[in-house]
Amino acid sequence: MLEACPNDQWRLIFALARYGGLRIPSELHGLTWDDILWDKKRFIVHSPKTEHIEGKETRVVPIFPELEQYLYKAFEQAESGQKKVITICNVNSGSNFRTQASRIVKRAGLKCWPKLFQNMRASRETELAESYPIQVVTDWIGNSPDIAMKHYLQTTEEHFARAVKVAQNQAQQVSESARNALQEEESEITKGNISSIAYETLQKLAKLFWGKELQMIPPRGLEPLLPG
Repeated sequence: MLEACPNDQWRLIFALARYGGLRIPSELHGLTWDDILWDKKRFIVHSPKTEHIEGKETRVVPIFPELEQYLYKAFEQAESGQKKVITICNVNSGSNFRTQASRIVKRAGLKCWPKLFQNMRASRETELAESYPIQVVTDWIGNSPDIAMKHYLQTTEEHFARAVKVAQNQAQQVSESARNALQEEESEITKGNISSIAYETLQKLAKLFWGKELQMIPPRGLEPLLPG
């Protein structure tokens, strides 16, 4: 979808939603180059939605590696004296903005899903929740843990794939442990150091893993190997 964007400004808009977790378009309007703290790898987001809450007028978000290249590109192309980061469209005209965004999605050959930018923001919050405590993630995204759990955090195909992989790995470890134990018991059999109950259990395991019973080797006593 980023490749389908007509210019670097639109690529930055999508990147801010997908990798920065911004509310689009409301949080684009107040974003200036003075808010980009390059030396600290952070940027300040002005939030119209939460500005009425004391201490929630702004929030500080990391300049994530996925986002950094798009910010740098837009900065390099900014005109002298330009204050606003996004200048190509009137972000306050919501319907027109969404129309242009939808065209880009269709140009990329994708179906425009409902709540386009909110879902991108939700995807980012879900990713961050995999690596950081929820209070840190919601501080960066600008919502509460309750709202995140109810409306943003998602169960993805990757979660299912990871669960299956973990289960397979655990099953393989159990299987390997059983095989090792079986081999150890087999060694004990050749020495004659096994009870009848252990012998029966061992034969069941042998049939399960190898499909056949073990061939017993009688223990060697003190008799001579050769006659005479």
